[in-house]
Amino acid sequence: MAPQDQTRKAAAEKCVSGDSSIAVRLLAWYDAHHRDLPWRVTPSAFSRGTKPDPYRVWLSEVMLQQTTVEAVKAYFRTFVEKWPTVEALAAEPAEDVMKAWAGLGYYSRARNLKACADLVAQRGGRFPDTEAGLKELPGIGAYTAAAIAAIAFDRPAAVVDGNVERVISRLYSVETPLSEAKPEIRALVEKLVPRARPGDFAQAMMDLGATICTPRRPRCMLCPLREDCSAILSGDPERFPVRLPKGDKPLRRGAAFVAQRDDGAILLRKRPDKGLLGGMTEVPTTAWTARADGATTADAAPLPADWRRAGRIGHVFTHFALELDVFHAHIRGDAPNGHFWSLAHEISGEALPTVMKKVIEAAIPGATKKQAPQRPR
Repeated sequence: MAPQDQTRKAAAEKCVSGDSSIAVRLLAWYDAHHRDLPWRVTPSAFSRGTKPDPYRVWLSEVMLQQTTVEAVKAYFRTFVEKWPTVEALAAEPAEDVMKAWAGLGYYSRARNLKACADLVAQRGGRFPDTEAGLKELPGIGAYTAAAIAAIAFDRPAAVVDGNVERVISRLYSVETPLSEAKPEIRALVEKLVPRARPGDFAQAMMDLGATICTPRRPRCMLCPLREDCSAILSGDPERFPVRLPKGDKPLRRGAAFVAQRDDGAILLRKRPDKGLLGGMTEVPTTAWTARADGATTADAAPLPADWRRAGRIGHVFTHFALELDVFHAHIRGDAPNGHFWSLAHEISGEALPTVMKKVIEAAIPGATKKQAPQRPR
């Protein structure tokens, strides 16, 4: 038997036998090296009796889905300053929540966030404290339910995000491709979760993956689990997790039209509530979708004007890439049906997804940056 196979077998036997040395060492490392995050109760505060706020845990977990920690920090602070409780968030119009979310991406999360807040507020502002109860709420799937149950309520739940998948794949040299290995990885995590401090354990696993067991150039010599890690013995920890080759994303094309009034206002419209970028604000575009191209010339403009080409922008969605040819024109008059004028100092506060900010910036550099309102002369 190869050395790494022996290590993997021994580690697995420890899990099965209930040996908690891995959890003990990981928690000791976490106590000393945890990240300070605005939504987190630190280990020392937790030991003194400070309990995590389920609202803040839920909000952070929804924001962190498919988004980086650094990108989320500022959004999280903005949300809890505006809406410090789930009841406050529920009382806010959906449009204002979408505006605050703009730029975080995956906008169905924002719609589900508001729907979930509404339902929890109707139930007295209390979140369910079990995975099963949490999964009944809008926008909360298996991972998010486990994370909230563990971190907010200290339930012994197996929390498996991308960081944890990487740690476990390396710890046990999981050869199954990641797309198929999720049940196997989850089962391994379930065997590791300690009865004491399961919430801190979940956060420790995430921190280990984010700071030590990184995708590239992992810092194995600093890892508290290096003695049990079979990927270290293999000499190639970066080989894990095993991934199948990625196919090329399809490229879709279309055109976008930035109509500007003499006072700097920009013509906008709201997208349908369902579907890609649902409920968000955009400039008029042609009928591109994830599956089909739209027209790419000024002939497809929503209204007649002296349209001038302002460049081309690219944007990558989860399942496809998009290129939009951008056209710019100065126009006068009322907004067409289904459209509205947004004043120059209001543009930065609109619910514009990142792709639309790119479009507007291509036509009018600096337009999406926060501006002071003009004083009447």
